[in-house]
Amino acid sequence: MSDPALLRSWRTRILVSTWLAYAGLYFCRKPFFVAKKTLMDDLGLTTGDLGEIGTAYLVAYAIGQFVNAAVGQKLGARVVLLTGMAISIGCNIAFAFATNYWTLFAFMTFNGLAQAAGWPAVVGTIGRWTKRAERGTIMGLWGTCYQLGGVAATAWAGFWLARQGTRGAFLAASSALFLAWVAVFLWQRNKPEDVGLPAIDDPDEARAGSADDRAQWTRPLLINLGLIGACYFGIKFIRYALWSWAPYLLETNFGLAPDDAGYLSTLFDLAGFGGVVIAGIVSDRFFRGHRTVPALAMLGGMVLGCLMLGLLGSVSLFWFGASLAVIGFMLYGPDSLLSGAGAVDLGSPRMAVAVAGIINGMGSVGAVVQELIVSRLLDSGSMTPVFMVLGAASVLSLASLTVMLLRARSGQSDL
Repeated sequence: MSDPALLRSWRTRILVSTWLAYAGLYFCRKPFFVAKKTLMDDLGLTTGDLGEIGTAYLVAYAIGQFVNAAVGQKLGARVVLLTGMAISIGCNIAFAFATNYWTLFAFMTFNGLAQAAGWPAVVGTIGRWTKRAERGTIMGLWGTCYQLGGVAATAWAGFWLARQGTRGAFLAASSALFLAWVAVFLWQRNKPEDVGLPAIDDPDEARAGSADDRAQWTRPLLINLGLIGACYFGIKFIRYALWSWAPYLLETNFGLAPDDAGYLSTLFDLAGFGGVVIAGIVSDRFFRGHRTVPALAMLGGMVLGCLMLGLLGSVSLFWFGASLAVIGFMLYGPDSLLSGAGAVDLGSPRMAVAVAGIINGMGSVGAVVQELIVSRLLDSGSMTPVFMVLGAASVLSLASLTVMLLRARSGQSDL
């Protein structure tokens, strides 16, 4: 029997617990990158060693997306999410007591696999508790978890690093994620039926096709999945390139102090906060739950932001910062729409865990590739080749989603 008050209560618990889960995962993702210089000094590591450890994490994270997509579809989001969070907590405790390269390398690999459980599990959960017409708005607001989580995790790690060194930073990170784990254990459930409520009645999903028909790996779905994955490859290429290298570029090319470079680089994430919220609201209010058109418009803005960065970012600190903000605003909107609400809409709520994992997995390949490419391009001593590659990645995303829009116009996609 339907109970509106009980449904509202459980939906609130779901949104809060999954928001805390994904924000919390960043607390066990960021400390290594914040503590690189200290780890070099304490453990006698080289920049090459740190690059290899970071690449191991990204490769494991990409592989883990596909693995967790399959496991999550079979075991359910709750088991995958709680297990992944617990393993990530354990890995960060191990980092606190690591004394050599191989310990960091091994546990960073495990941490990548564990962190990969997060996105498909939380998206899959929200997909079962929301309707299509509200999903963009809800996930736009909910999607702030990875902007705010990333900024908060960086500040948290830096605070404890300055006071208690790497051991304090890693243990503090584990403590933060453990609190989020408790919230998930108490409040997260895979679907309304798990707490005695009926499944969400969604006329828009019914018009898109029956759940049974849409819960199939059809040829049109696979093509659409490939296009969205290619688009997300470009988005994550740019996102991780700027996340990884913007502070470095600000230090080396504009002479900023390390802390000032870190603060200025957060313009990318902070501007993205607004992009995520606005993209979600616009897709629901003006496009009736269709994600392609607003995402395409913002990707066009992202291309212009990359062009601005390439033309002006190397000669002016102001324009470098302004370009970061523009790209962040324009990138994070499509990022959230396509890998979040769009992943649910593309298949069905039943397939959300698998589809979200595959899309994020293809995007994570872009994160790995940028780490290999950008580091080599920077050896030239010029930022121009890096900006050209970012521009090419933005064009790839725009072109892939343009094809997706054409398929939607011809009835081959409902995204």
